[in-house]
Amino acid sequence: MKQAPLGLPTALMRGAGALAEGAVLRLLGKVVALTAAVFLLLGWVASKFIADGLSALGLDHERGASVLISAILIVFAGWLLFRVVALFILQFYGDEVVVAVERRSYPLAAERARKLGLAEEARLALGSAGRTLLANGLAVPFALALLFTGIGTAAVFWAVNAWLLGRELTDMVWLRHRPTPETPAPVGRLERFLFGGAVAALMFVPFANLVAPVLGAAAATHLVHGRMRVSNEI
Repeated sequence: MKQAPLGLPTALMRGAGALAEGAVLRLLGKVVALTAAVFLLLGWVASKFIADGLSALGLDHERGASVLISAILIVFAGWLLFRVVALFILQFYGDEVVVAVERRSYPLAAERARKLGLAEEARLALGSAGRTLLANGLAVPFALALLFTGIGTAAVFWAVNAWLLGRELTDMVWLRHRPTPETPAPVGRLERFLFGGAVAALMFVPFANLVAPVLGAAAATHLVHGRMRVSNEI
């Protein structure tokens, strides 16, 4: 009997449930700790550059303006940096999250999966970071132009990161199982965008943004395997 395709809400709920599993929980701790450490380091470096830039412009003597401009720029830079850092680190640990979920929920598929080599993982991580930086960088002018609207800036970055996350998270699973490089992904572009949008929305929520990448990887595992199962039955 043909099974109904797994819906996005179900995949996300199963992904959230996976966070309570021992193997995934340990990986979550690693990802959160490393993401926070790298983010704080880059944030400190960015704040130094911003302070030096303001000093070069002669604004260091205007304490009120300097503090206000620094705070705005640091928050804005942090908003961009967090997504880049989280996606970059997830490329190295995301495979372990996928493996942990597959071993528990899809053991037969886990045995057949292709193991990505370190060089391939590094290439994918650098490619992901590059796409994230480029896409968010290109979005900055549009986001600034919509700053007065109140929600326009957030909407621009949400759309950009919905596309990025939908692609990166589902590919993380699919690349382990695709028969050939030419085989199309079982998750369509619109569905990937909607899935990425759900995870991107969590990235805007304080504290939830720390677990969002791992939750997304776990949910993507269920989503891709649900679609693969339906495709195999057709």
